[in-house]
Amino acid sequence: MFRSLLKCFFLAILATSLLTTTAIAAMQNINALNMQKIMKQTPDIYLLDVRTPGEYQQKRIKGARLIPIDQVQNRINEIPKNRPIIVYCETGVRSALVGRYLDQLGYQSVYNLGQGIMGWQVRGYPIESGRP
Repeated sequence: MFRSLLKCFFLAILATSLLTTTAIAAMQNINALNMQKIMKQTPDIYLLDVRTPGEYQQKRIKGARLIPIDQVQNRINEIPKNRPIIVYCETGVRSALVGRYLDQLGYQSVYNLGQGIMGWQVRGYPIESGRP
């Protein structure tokens, strides 16, 4: 039930963001190629994986921190406000919700990997697997 409520909360934030025409979202959707460039130019980037622990063990981008989507609200203090953030999930849907949430909280320089780790992997960029 908690997960259902949390998902509804994130969907409400997304809907509010999309319907509010006066607010300009700071979050940007990027593809894997742009992410690669940003990571090279910004060594202190915070890479946030919002998938499940099982998905994280199967494959992840090197250096990513795992905070599953249903834990973001309770662990928000772990996400730095003073660094650029790239959020990703499997396909870019969950990470877009989290990116919008971070935007609503005033985080700056938030990027969403629009095609998720699947888009990253299809381009041949490296992934890790197993226990971190």
